[in-house]
Amino acid sequence: MNQSSDLQAQSRLKTALSAAALLLVGGAGVAMGWLWSSPGPKDAESVSAAASAVQGSKAAPIFVLNSLDANLSIVDPVTFQELRRVPTGKEPHHLYLAPDEKSLLVANALSDSISLFDPRTGALQEVVTGIADPYHLRFSPDMKWFVTAANRLNHVDIYRVTQQPDTGLTFMLSKRIPTGKTPSHIAIDAKSTVAFVTMQDSDELIAIDLATQVPRWKIPVGKTPADVYLADNDRLLLVALTGDKFVDVYNVTGPMPVLTKRIETGDGAHAFRAWGDRRHVLLSNRVANTISKIDLQTLAVVDNYPAPGGPDCMDLLADGKTILVTSRWARKLTFIDTVQKKVIRQVPVGRSPHGVWTLDHAPR
Repeated sequence: MNQSSDLQAQSRLKTALSAAALLLVGGAGVAMGWLWSSPGPKDAESVSAAASAVQGSKAAPIFVLNSLDANLSIVDPVTFQELRRVPTGKEPHHLYLAPDEKSLLVANALSDSISLFDPRTGALQEVVTGIADPYHLRFSPDMKWFVTAANRLNHVDIYRVTQQPDTGLTFMLSKRIPTGKTPSHIAIDAKSTVAFVTMQDSDELIAIDLATQVPRWKIPVGKTPADVYLADNDRLLLVALTGDKFVDVYNVTGPMPVLTKRIETGDGAHAFRAWGDRRHVLLSNRVANTISKIDLQTLAVVDNYPAPGGPDCMDLLADGKTILVTSRWARKLTFIDTVQKKVIRQVPVGRSPHGVWTLDHAPR
């Protein structure tokens, strides 16, 4: 499907996202496939069982995306038991909380869809289809833009978001931007002016102006860039190099980025998670089987934690000391005590666990 066809095409669909309706608009002329569907009888039975089990616990559940099983594991944070596996689309990789905090969006890359789950019970709410390869997804802080990275299709999609009194949120495809090979992770600045996107297989980084949907610049970077993280009031951009053992730090305040520091963390530097104190950030090192804690003022590693099994995405519990990390190669969710600096528990989940998230998390 080409960009001009997408921009001409138009289809609408409404659903209740709590009390408000959500309208998604894609272009007309071509069937974009923006269709909401409810769970079938079999799925509804699974959803009901999962929701009932979670409601028995006062704590919010932990969600783990099993990317090779096309489902998510719902884990009880009190008993540390996997309560249920709920179907998603194919290859769910990343997840994102809706602005009203009433729906958790799961991006199903190979199914071209997004599944919405209740973040408090794990119940499947709705499924939206026709989204081209949503590997990674982000809202801009001002809620005007919604950006997706199409990992296998080599483009970035930008949607304009507006608020209407009668229809709620409206998403309209504004621009499809071709990129290098395998666009991976997205970071958007606090002013909602620019999206930074890495391209894993062409070793590049692109900055896209959200107002004009025009790339500001594209530069070569180190080996297999993955996650990106903005720091120091968006002055600095940290780029994790999964094909190496470094985090490269760029000053992005000028017309072109300037490499200012290279931080050695560990082989397979991959994903970031804010510590919650506005000074530190965690980074998983997938090959080294460690997690590094980086001081954003000194731009140095100040601590390391063991994380076996190919650590990938992380969350930090509200206690501020327990890391949740998906052990990608071990099919486990790993709990790490940062005070004792040791693994305190592992919960078996599905194949190739990737994204992890809980509502009871420390500040991001």
